[in-house]
Amino acid sequence: MSTPFKKELEKYRDVDEDDLLRKLSEEEIQQLEDELEELDPDNDLLPVGLRQKDQTKKAPTGPLNRDQLLEHLEKQAKESKDIDDLVPYTGEKRGKQWIPKEKPMKSVIDSVTLEPELEEALVNATDAELCDIAAILGMHTLMSNQQYYEALASSTIVNKEGLNSVIQPTQYKPVPDELPNSTDVEETLKQVMGNDPELEEINLNNIKNIPLATLKAYAEALKDNTHVKKFSIVGTRSNDPVAISFAEMLKVNKTLKCLNVESNFITGNGILALMKALLHNNSLVELKIDNQCQQLGNKVEMEIANMLEKNPVLLKFGYHFTQQGPRLRASNAVMSNNDLVRKSRLQGFNGPIFPRCRTTV
Repeated sequence: MSTPFKKELEKYRDVDEDDLLRKLSEEEIQQLEDELEELDPDNDLLPVGLRQKDQTKKAPTGPLNRDQLLEHLEKQAKESKDIDDLVPYTGEKRGKQWIPKEKPMKSVIDSVTLEPELEEALVNATDAELCDIAAILGMHTLMSNQQYYEALASSTIVNKEGLNSVIQPTQYKPVPDELPNSTDVEETLKQVMGNDPELEEINLNNIKNIPLATLKAYAEALKDNTHVKKFSIVGTRSNDPVAISFAEMLKVNKTLKCLNVESNFITGNGILALMKALLHNNSLVELKIDNQCQQLGNKVEMEIANMLEKNPVLLKFGYHFTQQGPRLRASNAVMSNNDLVRKSRLQGFNGPIFPRCRTTV
């Protein structure tokens, strides 16, 4: 069923638009263009400045000056007169002020009856004794946690200050700051390069201003050193190039027993370089690589587990795995290496070890 509105549109179906446009005059065409420019197109991606025609008739005064614009707006706001209120405010209070009703408090103490001896003891008790009784009865809100547990564990009155000690905090002993690392970096490097027999442990932990070139020089010097057994560079801002230098050192050095590179900026590439170097090293028994700037990821952890399973020498490995699979594999690999050391030690004392046969009776 067609509506009257649709019937009126039927007569415009066969109209020739081109013929109508040819019959329009120049003024009518200009007016049609103006009407079309004012229409907002359906394209939402078109900027607002291109959807409508420019209706500004003033000439531009120059580029935008934010400070000058703010000053003009502030001046215009001060000069404009405020709108008068329809009902002026006088501050007069009308009506009766509301006062809440006070409800009588029922005394709970009057309804409690105690034995004469207990009532006399409570009346003559001091605040310290009342607090001690409160601790025994479990009223821990009347005192601090330390005073509460001390009162339970002691047979004498611990809280000597009474109820006034509730807001007092526990006094803790100040812990002194750790002294800075006093290791002389340059002098120690000279000793490593000179293969000093008295230098067996190097600790460069938490020295922030060590250049990366100096750390690489340590790695190069350790290649020919035969006395240093422990080397630690925790918190020295070491990165992947430093880790790769130490990986190259591990392929050559046969004396180093412990290497600690925790709390640095080493990524997965540097860690994998260290782990792959262990395949060519049979002297390192302890390696710590935990707490780096970013997590290594599942793929790197799987590679670490693979390297640990191929290494029969490493006895201690410092890293917290985020995945359960690599964690179990790494733990089993390290435990297997420790079992081999234990068996070899027992074999040296008691002769060869033969596996026991498990039989059921």
